[in-house]
Amino acid sequence: MKKIIYQVLPRLFGNGNEKCIKNGTLRQNGCGKMANFTPLALQKIKELGATDIWYTGLIEHATQTDYSRYGIQPDHPAVVKGKAGSPYAIKDYYDIDPDLAMDVPGRMQEFESLVERTHQAGLRFIMDFVPNHVARQYHSDQLPSGVKQLGENDNTDFAFTPTNNFYYIPHTELHGRFDMLGDASLPYHEYPAKATGNDKFDAYPDKNDWYETVKLNYGIDYQGGWQRYFNPVPDTWHKMLHILLFWADKQIDAFRCDMAEMVPVEFWEWAIPQVKAQHPTVEFIAEVYNPGQYRDYIRRGHFDYLYDKVGLYDTLFAVIQGRQSAAAISACWQQVGDIQEHMLTFLENHDELRIASRFFADDPRKAIPALVVSACMNTNPMMIYAGQELGEAGMDEEGFSGQDGRTTIFDYWSPYTLRRWYNGGDFDGKKLTRDEKALLKTYTRVLNLCNSELALREGQFFDLTYANVGGWRYNERRQFSFVRKADKELIFVVVNFDAEPVDIAVNLPTHLFDCFNIPEIDGIKAHELLTNKYEVINFSPRHATDLVVPGYSAKLLKMRM
Repeated sequence: MKKIIYQVLPRLFGNGNEKCIKNGTLRQNGCGKMANFTPLALQKIKELGATDIWYTGLIEHATQTDYSRYGIQPDHPAVVKGKAGSPYAIKDYYDIDPDLAMDVPGRMQEFESLVERTHQAGLRFIMDFVPNHVARQYHSDQLPSGVKQLGENDNTDFAFTPTNNFYYIPHTELHGRFDMLGDASLPYHEYPAKATGNDKFDAYPDKNDWYETVKLNYGIDYQGGWQRYFNPVPDTWHKMLHILLFWADKQIDAFRCDMAEMVPVEFWEWAIPQVKAQHPTVEFIAEVYNPGQYRDYIRRGHFDYLYDKVGLYDTLFAVIQGRQSAAAISACWQQVGDIQEHMLTFLENHDELRIASRFFADDPRKAIPALVVSACMNTNPMMIYAGQELGEAGMDEEGFSGQDGRTTIFDYWSPYTLRRWYNGGDFDGKKLTRDEKALLKTYTRVLNLCNSELALREGQFFDLTYANVGGWRYNERRQFSFVRKADKELIFVVVNFDAEPVDIAVNLPTHLFDCFNIPEIDGIKAHELLTNKYEVINFSPRHATDLVVPGYSAKLLKMRM
């Protein structure tokens, strides 16, 4: 199966509150629960075309909601972003976030039930692993027997020592250049100060830093010439491996590893094989943005998949906005051709702008050609973000997250499109607009084709750009075309990034026919997979293939050769 990953924040999914207020508390705005992922909900996600679901923000993180009555230490509001808090400011690696439970004391049992329901729905279960940093007030109240707290044995007189779990600014109090009081009666106090999660090795993080987090020490002395101390194996390595095995033992299928490149590849080289030795089918997805490190994190670090962010995502972003030629897409696959099957493509995630926001495209239809490219160009995994398939604009001003074209990860909220699609758990479409239904239908069709069509699922790929640059009736800035082939099935794909339909002529080079060992045919009947209609086309290198491609759309013409 070609992996189609559906990323969703449980905090947002299923929250039916229509009257959320800015900076609202849990009581005021409500919160989605693990229980909202009912068998019907999971069925609908699977019907969309998903094979995997990435539940973002399951592990307990810092929050301004007080759960002290359940034995959970409260967090100082100054070091929590938003009322709900960031899912990436982990407070207890061994616990599930209490916000997501119907019954807080039974939250781990609810998590285990969610894993079981997900598998029963035929979906694979992905969860976050956040290895680089933790919440400033990290404390595990669910620490397994025999395991020590992070930092419990640290010598805080040293800025760095390989045996410490954290980096320190010795004999210095934290002097944050952000609001150190928040809603509390006394300001936040930290002594000695710890280094901040975005490699801020002083006591003065500001509001643009990841000030709510502290960096974990994997044995690199960043201030001492980047010297590496990996022998003996650092204590942090052992602790993090134990955490990975703890969750793998609960039958999850994959970890999405946050900012994996901020953790030395040597750790992954050591840890991942040990996890896979006990759980051979567990996969690892890395958030890595440096192309120079891609092959190291795959071949040495043993990651199964990496984000294709600075390549295909950034290029498609620019093409959609008209700032770059569609011909630039060719360079994306060429640069990762040897590792293409490991690249995870996407058009949205929780870090990026919503397509429908005014900061990106202002219209979700503009991304349909990019969706076809991202999903259908190769066999590698593709991911969508919950609400993308409905045209969620992310233009709410939720609280800590302002009106920035992104859906908040910091606040209690109920996104307009997701709430109406969920519709109290009925998923009947009654509250969706005509445009939202049409977009959902398009996403469902494209994503399901990725696995129903052999040529898209596992076929070979041939890029037609080089044969069409400067073409007579082909604008390589706004059109992109390629061919996929498996056995005797061939799918000819042409996408149109323009708003208006285009009457184009696509050149098919002789090398295509030689490479795929296929005959040239004049007047072949082709099945257009998006509309489920048929048309007759010429498929020959002797003359261009005439096609009319709708605006902001594509044609996927299936032929048997």
